[in-house]
Amino acid sequence: MVDIHCHLLPGMDDGPDSLDDSLRMAEMAVADGITHLVATPHSNDRYRFEPEAVQKRASEIQQRMGDRLRLATGCDFHLSFENLEDARAHPAKYTINQKRYLLVEFANFSIPPSMDDSLHRLQLLGMVPVVTHPERNGLLRGSPARLEEWVRRGCYVQVTAASLLGRFGDAARHWAETWLDQDLVHFVASDAHNTESRPPRLRAAYDFVAARKGEQVAQALFRENPLAAFEGRALPYAPDPSDAPAAPPKRRKRFIFF
Repeated sequence: MVDIHCHLLPGMDDGPDSLDDSLRMAEMAVADGITHLVATPHSNDRYRFEPEAVQKRASEIQQRMGDRLRLATGCDFHLSFENLEDARAHPAKYTINQKRYLLVEFANFSIPPSMDDSLHRLQLLGMVPVVTHPERNGLLRGSPARLEEWVRRGCYVQVTAASLLGRFGDAARHWAETWLDQDLVHFVASDAHNTESRPPRLRAAYDFVAARKGEQVAQALFRENPLAAFEGRALPYAPDPSDAPAAPPKRRKRFIFF
């Protein structure tokens, strides 16, 4: 399997604190069946993205792991004005393996209408936006049509493996399953931060997707599409979401006032 979203590098963000912790995460990933992994530190108002430091720490881990795990770097890119301006000047700075695909993270408190234009501007720069873990974002859960429209405009969607297993709550699981059934999911990644509460594991989620959607779809979401992003190729699996069955209507709660 190929993990395109993992906070593996030590001391870069809210991931591991030390190289030893990073190596334990890497060993856990290998044991779970992960062959390729993209280390994706945050770039937001709390954490500064420094490409030289990112590459140096990734190289240290690669040397220790040898050919058992192939590493690349990317970024958990917060869609802010400052980041957009820097990406315009340095298009390959933040992308997965410095190719085409860019992990895009939205804030939980506001997604203004201008974000549609921001995503389009990234595409004009030659990047392919990948919306990360929308099932964990209350604003995107509240406006699912917006996510579907972004997919129609050429963006892709990555959900978190642990969301499919219920580890981020019922709402996240419901929407991860719903978008999976609607063919709106193109990648499943770990978004790992440590070895305990958020480990770099994909196998259990792979088995879940294989049971729900079939082995071919599981291979696409955990291996073929992530490997294509890793190598900068077009995705082999990108179905038209309009061909998928519509989501069942949500039951409205009834309130009785006394």
